[in-house]
This record gives sequence, structure tokens and C-alpha cells, in this order.
Amino acid sequence: MTGILRFVGVANAGVWLGSSIFFTLAVLPALGSNEMAGVLGSKNFPYFSGAITQLLLARYFHVQLACASIAALHLIVEWLYLGRSLRRVWTYLLVTLVWLAIIGSFVLAPKLRELHRSQHLLDAKPAQREAAAKSYRLWHGVYQSLNLFFIAGVAVYFWRVTHPPDELRFVGSSK
Repeated sequence: MTGILRFVGVANAGVWLGSSIFFTLAVLPALGSNEMAGVLGSKNFPYFSGAITQLLLARYFHVQLACASIAALHLIVEWLYLGRSLRRVWTYLLVTLVWLAIIGSFVLAPKLRELHRSQHLLDAKPAQREAAAKSYRLWHGVYQSLNLFFIAGVAVYFWRVTHPPDELRFVGSSK
């Protein structure tokens, strides 16, 4: 059972870290690239590239939320089955990552989607479009900042899962 538990924890942390890095370093830059502008055409690029980005960003946050939930469940099962005490630092890190995933899924993704649509409305006045574009840039910066913090936190979590403490279940550390 401990082998399965360890495998689930390491696999989840690997998927979590890998998906975060892949999306940030490969997917997002590709969606805003000159190649994408060539595929979509210069007339369609600003709207459709952003719309595709918003669609994938929502999925990215759902993957983050799923991995965070599995990690929290893994921590609880480790505590119950292996009898390991919950370390405050790791528990706080995981709680922070879960909250960041929740904020991304239910606050940032809808806000960015709404601002992207507002910025490309055909019947909007130029001042409204510019205000939406400015607000979108601000919220996108917030997302980028949180995402970098998130990736760093997931990397630390990955290290923690791949380097578990050598605690015995029933024997104290003084023996």
C-alpha cells in the first residue's frame, strides 16, 4: 500500500509540475506568436488567439485544481495511513497552492475571459475598449505573477513528495 501511495503522490506532483511548466513556457507563447498570427490571419488574430487562450487557460486552472485536490487527499491519506505528523510548512504550502488554484479557476479565468470579450465587442466605444484592454493587461499581469509563484510552490511540493522524511510509524525518533 505504501508503494501505491508513494506512486500516486509522485505521479500527481510530476503531472502538476509538468503541466504548469508546459502551459507557461510552450502553450501560452505559441498562442501569441507570429506563427499563430499567420494561421489565424492578421484580421482575426487578436480576437481568436485571445479566445483560444481563455479557453485553454480555463482548462489549465481545472487541471491545477484537480492536482491540488489529489495532493491534499494524498497528504490526508499519508497522515492517516502512515501515521506521519502533518508538518506545518508543507501543510501551509499545500493549502496555499489549493487556494491559488481555486482563485485561478473561479476568479482569474472568468475575469480574464470577460475582459477579453469586452475589449473586442463590436458595439463598444473606443474608450470602453481601451479601458477593457488596460484592465485586461493588469489582470493578466496578476495572473503571470501568481503563476510564477504557483510554479515555484509546485516545484517545492514536487521536491517534498520525491524526498519524504524517513519517519517510522510506531517507533519514536529517539530509539
